Amino acid sequence: MLINKLFSQGKKERRVTDQIQVHLRLLTDACDVFHRALVAADQKLLRCVADMERQGDIIRREIIAAIYAGAFLPYLRPDLCKFIHLADDVFDRLQEAADCCLQIHLPEALRADCLHVAYLNRRVCELLTIAYQAMLDGVALREKTLGIRVYEKKIDDIKFGLLQDLREVPVDNYWEGHLLAGFVAGLTGISDAIEDAGDQLEVIHVCMH
Repeated sequence: MLINKLFSQGKKERRVTDQIQVHLRLLTDACDVFHRALVAADQKLLRCVADMERQGDIIRREIIAAIYAGAFLPYLRPDLCKFIHLADDVFDRLQEAADCCLQIHLPEALRADCLHVAYLNRRVCELLTIAYQAMLDGVALREKTLGIRVYEKKIDDIKFGLLQDLREVPVDNYWEGHLLAGFVAGLTGISDAIEDAGDQLEVIHVCMH
């Protein structure tokens, strides 16, 4: 198949595809750390998310540099770079949510839903990694990307209830409310970024057939 030829041209291409897998696995691990940090109310774990995001930035820069140093055909490079940037956007949103969480006390009225969203974020990130591997294997992505959209819809439904509950939470000052709202927005926006990355995988998959 054409897709197999495109992704097995040589050492440069193999290094890029391997590095993308590393980046996605690190992202999934970061989502898991974030979820466990919320469950345990562990600030040390929350700070680990920022360290993982910085590590992800290093990997992203190496991938982009390798692509523009000659890996893959020129017409494919922009789509691959866009996918990497979209995956990196997930990392950024995760770190922002973690940073907000470090500065707030999560109200009990929001806790259960926030934990559920964090758990679903980890699951949908796992699906993105699976979809990427399926693309490398030349397998149809429809089932995987549909699964991503299903999870994203579940999180959207929870978000609606969270925003309603958020309006009822008493806060002492503007900044407390601002950080709490930023945390909820960041937490529930992670799946949107993952869905965008999944859609970009489909674009790449179609371009290579």
